[in-house]
Amino acid sequence: MIPVCLIALLAPSIALPASAVGPGPIALAVAAATPGDTVVVPAGVHREPTIVIDRSITLRGAPGAILDGEGVRGLVEVRAPEVTITGLTFRNTGSSYIEDRAALLLDGARDCVVTDNHFDATFFAIYLARTVGCVVRGNIVRGVPTSEAATGNAVHSWGSHDLTVTNNTLSGHRDGLYFEFTSHATVTGNRSTGNLRYGLHFMYADSSTYAGNQFVANGSGVAVMYSHQVAMTDNRFGENHGPSSYGLLLKEISDVRLQGNTFDHNSTGLLADGANRVEAIGNAFTANGWAIRLLASTGGGHFAANAFRGNSFDVVVNSNRTTAEFIGNWWDAYRGWDLDRDGTGDVPYHPVRLFAVLVERAPAAMLLQRSLFVRVLDAAERTVPLLTPTSVVDRRPAMVAPPAVTP
Repeated sequence: MIPVCLIALLAPSIALPASAVGPGPIALAVAAATPGDTVVVPAGVHREPTIVIDRSITLRGAPGAILDGEGVRGLVEVRAPEVTITGLTFRNTGSSYIEDRAALLLDGARDCVVTDNHFDATFFAIYLARTVGCVVRGNIVRGVPTSEAATGNAVHSWGSHDLTVTNNTLSGHRDGLYFEFTSHATVTGNRSTGNLRYGLHFMYADSSTYAGNQFVANGSGVAVMYSHQVAMTDNRFGENHGPSSYGLLLKEISDVRLQGNTFDHNSTGLLADGANRVEAIGNAFTANGWAIRLLASTGGGHFAANAFRGNSFDVVVNSNRTTAEFIGNWWDAYRGWDLDRDGTGDVPYHPVRLFAVLVERAPAAMLLQRSLFVRVLDAAERTVPLLTPTSVVDRRPAMVAPPAVTP
């Protein structure tokens, strides 16, 4: 049987000044534990210097157990393998302009589990540095957003491998999820909303999977950069508004698979800038300003079986030619026919509107969007397409719309 070490002598509320010298009662209990022990933190507000865990134990909070940083310090640092942190509330670390202060720091840890905790009013909530095989699951992280400089990330990973982040709720931080030099990550079932900058932001983060997450109403949406071999499936990218906001930005990235995602009510649904070999299959683009924007720096790309509903512009490019291929997508603006009844249109569809080309060159023209002039312009271009890019064409548009996905 695994021995259990209880902090039995703690009063419900322990108050130590920030300048207190020496370890507090929880730290002493951790120091007395042996590998495999469980240290239980009882209910109450506990204020003591930063707790350092240097052995393989479980730190478990009883219902109502709160660790409070008094606005001046981080709370727990894990520097050992096979540590579990569960059932605690971390709060009030304060902001710092000289350190990456975190409520919970895992530094060089391996096979650790952070599960079912609450993080309230923290700078960085969970910070993983050079970890391997760690799991962050079922946590609720709520920040108090002020400015990007004074707000850290909810889950921040640097130099980590084989990371699993699942079923967390993340809000009120600079970025909900931030990964840098983090490979082979699996990110599933998270809800990241109301963050100042990005719901998800990663750079140099290769060979990772993001599935079933919701990235909603963040300042700039989701940005993925300088990475390759990334799969993003069954996510929602929604309600990101502003001149520099997008559901998903692909920047200098290659070999990306987008499948089964919903892009809805964004200023721009998907922006590809320097993205190579993007495969987008079975996604729904609904009620966006620009559903897809492909910049000239983007090479290749395969867009198939996607649905475009109620977007102001379905596809926009900033050059006369693109190597992206569109095939078998459903477009609500398509007016062709299917005489042989094979389910695909007999007439190719050119999704780039002439008005979209004009707006790309002169943004102020957007004021004319709902005018009679624009309707006549679109009708003329559909009849005799002369000015829109001929390389952007769906030669087999789908005639039957796929079932609408409720975001």
